[in-house]
Amino acid sequence: MNKLYFCLLLLAITSCKKEEPVTKKAPSIILSDERKVLIDTAVINSFKNENVKLFYLSSENKTVWGNLKKRKFVLNQLKKSEKLGLNPDDYHVPKLIQYEKNISGLNDKQLAHYDVMLTYNFEKYLTHLYKGKLNPKLLYRDWALEEKSFDVNTVLIKDFNQNHLDSLVEKIQPKTLTYKQLLKSLQLIDQFPDDNIKKIESAEKITLNDTNPALINIKKRLFYWKDLTGRKDSLTKIYDTKTFESIKRFQKRHGLAADGVIGAGTLNALNFTKKQRKQQIIANLERWRWYANDFSKNYFIINIPNYSLNVVENNDTTVVRNVVVGTYKRRTPILTSRLKTVVFNPTWTVPPTILREDVVPAMLRNRNYLSRKNITIYNSAGDIVDPFEWNPKKPHSYRYVQSPGYNNSLGLMKILFPNNYSVYLHDTNHRDYFGRHNRSLSSGCVRVENPLELAQHILNDSLNNWPKRKIDSIITTKKTTNIKIAKKYKLYQWYWTAWSEKNKLIFRNDIYNLDADLYSKLRN
Repeated sequence: MNKLYFCLLLLAITSCKKEEPVTKKAPSIILSDERKVLIDTAVINSFKNENVKLFYLSSENKTVWGNLKKRKFVLNQLKKSEKLGLNPDDYHVPKLIQYEKNISGLNDKQLAHYDVMLTYNFEKYLTHLYKGKLNPKLLYRDWALEEKSFDVNTVLIKDFNQNHLDSLVEKIQPKTLTYKQLLKSLQLIDQFPDDNIKKIESAEKITLNDTNPALINIKKRLFYWKDLTGRKDSLTKIYDTKTFESIKRFQKRHGLAADGVIGAGTLNALNFTKKQRKQQIIANLERWRWYANDFSKNYFIINIPNYSLNVVENNDTTVVRNVVVGTYKRRTPILTSRLKTVVFNPTWTVPPTILREDVVPAMLRNRNYLSRKNITIYNSAGDIVDPFEWNPKKPHSYRYVQSPGYNNSLGLMKILFPNNYSVYLHDTNHRDYFGRHNRSLSSGCVRVENPLELAQHILNDSLNNWPKRKIDSIITTKKTTNIKIAKKYKLYQWYWTAWSEKNKLIFRNDIYNLDADLYSKLRN
């Protein structure tokens, strides 16, 4: 019996013992024949970085950068990090260069510190290239991107051992076209000279053949950005035809209405300096490092500031749509998800923000407001409430549901996808909005142009056929109908305001004022 008690006690102690965390050990580092010294663990620990500790465990705490070619490669990468939109100051480049100049005279302790410092900064650089310097989850409440994990030690040691460091930097960067276009943008803007053109001001719109003193600096700006070419003796106060055509080119590059009218939006874009545009490009490069490196086989990608949706299938863009996105106060969230369901004839339940800011004030003015919009009030028991019996002191104790139909706020269909923001893609009863150039007009959801055609496109697959007449027959019933999307589509609802096309810089209005703030955080 005593033996039994002893065994039970031993089992209890063993089961309660705290489980040690499993640390992934990096592969061993193959050291060169050049000078090696043993590194004091105090030197390694002074960098307060777990990756660095694990890295040197793989070399038995010996220095690894004895090979001059490998060392020079790392130093050159860090020195030219600015060409990739990064900040050389983040990697202590001057201090590293000073160590390298004095390499032959370094004692063992100095050499050890140089070696660890080189590793620490190169791993930081690689991490910044792979997933960005900053964490968007710590910056924004309305960003929900998939986590990007990066085992920097395994990646670095593998290429270190195989002498492939020269391909490592290229390999870990995003492969997407937009990212490559942004790197090209950085090259292009660096080719422009420093600009010192005065701020352009005009109290009124300028149209063809007008005379306005602001046109002199406007033309200087157009010459600077190469939208206007030819002789510069045309710097007059007259808005001539040649300048008119160059303004339209400028407007098109900036996503403005290319009508040749110089209004507030065009003047604002013209007043951006080279420095500001370069900072904008760098901010966008950081964002693209936050995004997924690889796209799904089939996906929807929405660029919020460009008001555009593209459907891409097997690397081919099959559908392009204009969209309406959230206002500055009611922003469309940035997220990655998967499309799940098409809902025809959806009802619309008034969300809390719209209830508080729009519905309650309107109901206080006119109790028939909701009835005119075909919205029914329900109490907590599910009973219909007469608008004149509605209690304005407890507006959140009711549900407000709009019946299906052409004039429903969601229009005739919506597309659902999992997210924490209660947003979706949908039709709208304000279909005239798609003709505007500024389409930051919604309450957060994305409204899609010609949505029934889009629904037909994504529901058609090898097993299902969805002709237009089939969808029309469902719409006619005015009955809410849910159809699961059989084909797998990822949704990338993202935000970028700069890129390049055919060696031309392309910019969009930063509708949520994110660019300057992000750049400031990157450099501080």
